[in-house]
Amino acid sequence: MSDEKSFHMTPDEFRRYGHTVVDWIADYHSRIESFPVLSQVKPGEIRASLPADPPAHGEPFDILMKDVENLILPGVTHWQSPNFFAYFPCNASGPGILGDLLSSGLGVQGMLWSTSPACTELETHVLDWLVTMLGLPDKFLSSSTGGGVIQDTASSAALCALLAARERATNYISNKKGCDGRIVAYVSTQTHSSLQKAAMIAGIGVDNLRSIEVDENFAMRPDLLARQIEADKRAGLVPSFVCATVGTTSSNAMDPIAEIARVAHQHNLWLHVDAAMSGTAALCPEFRPLQKGVELAESYNFNPHKWMFTNFDCNCFWVADRKALIQTLSILPEYLRNQATESGAVIDYRDWHIQLGRRFRSLKLWFVIRHYGVEGLQHHIRRHVELAQQFAGWVRNDKHFELAAPAPLNLVCFRHKAGDAANQTIMDRLNRSGDLFLTHTKLNGKLTLRLCVGQTNTQARHVERAWQRIREEADKLTAVA
Repeated sequence: MSDEKSFHMTPDEFRRYGHTVVDWIADYHSRIESFPVLSQVKPGEIRASLPADPPAHGEPFDILMKDVENLILPGVTHWQSPNFFAYFPCNASGPGILGDLLSSGLGVQGMLWSTSPACTELETHVLDWLVTMLGLPDKFLSSSTGGGVIQDTASSAALCALLAARERATNYISNKKGCDGRIVAYVSTQTHSSLQKAAMIAGIGVDNLRSIEVDENFAMRPDLLARQIEADKRAGLVPSFVCATVGTTSSNAMDPIAEIARVAHQHNLWLHVDAAMSGTAALCPEFRPLQKGVELAESYNFNPHKWMFTNFDCNCFWVADRKALIQTLSILPEYLRNQATESGAVIDYRDWHIQLGRRFRSLKLWFVIRHYGVEGLQHHIRRHVELAQQFAGWVRNDKHFELAAPAPLNLVCFRHKAGDAANQTIMDRLNRSGDLFLTHTKLNGKLTLRLCVGQTNTQARHVERAWQRIREEADKLTAVA
């Protein structure tokens, strides 16, 4: 029996191949600018290059790595390229990747404190650190009535907040009997689409998700929110939840949290603040006024995996009243019963989110914070904002272009004055060239280009080159006209 083949990778093989993979990743990052930022493959091209059937016998590791290089890499859009200006940042960094590797190596499933105490306690501690680092209210600290948890994405954080709001509004009856069609939630027309999905999943229904109009800066209007709540109450409905956004995905708009909070508290609504896009900026004290009023929120989230150099997935979600969240999401089947949980002296994070199982995500966040320090993180955030503001200045001073929205931080919404077709052509040509990657939105019905500065390694030369290429494509249009 001792001669029986195990098929497993031995520790020595793992060590050798592990070095190969780390070397490949390091080389990838050093040559990333040589690839077209947006993948140039056609639909179905990657699948067509793969064998129709799985291998009957194991293959050598070097063949796997060759296929990564030759088959997979052409189908990758390079989010880590410094010429990636699309959507929003989705950052990785050396310490983040290594922390994630350690998490994978440990293979922890941290659903309960007892299933790995370090997984739970490090997470609690790092999220307490971040309360201080971001200037968030003390009520979000684990030593107070609240606390923080790592979710996969802001979508899950918003869903948990909405569920807690639903239960609070129905005195925890809807968990037992389901929704009766009377619960109402409020967002702005610019709020992230994940809130629509949350309303669907939570059983509130899209028809009961009210979209409040915005002002000229694309921020929610509190007066219209108050008016809609009052109308819903008169109709016998139960307003329960409102989401304010710090940095909308479309235009980086900043909702007036303090004014929204006054309306929310007057009508006993749960106020959730979604700072997924721009919360990282609060690492720098000078940007904290953008989320003035955050101390009035019942819950708050931001994404270190967007702009804080922590590789996906890592969303930080805080509540002011952890009991409300736990009461909403806790179930305790017999197979999860244990002495530590029964004692009430520990946190079991399975009660803080949708799924039961959870990875050791706090390791990569811990590595990032300790590697960069507050000083290093602030340095890069300030630099990204400075580069975006410089770009906004170039747009402002160019007779062919105009700014389409305020640019408070690192996202610039702009357009060519020749109209939608011209902007679409410019964007398509740039993206096809592979030199950079831009995406668009619609503001006031007009197609608008977005340039987001926030990728880990983006420097002045990349932003300068982006503007040069944008102007080159615009000049081609003018020459044709």
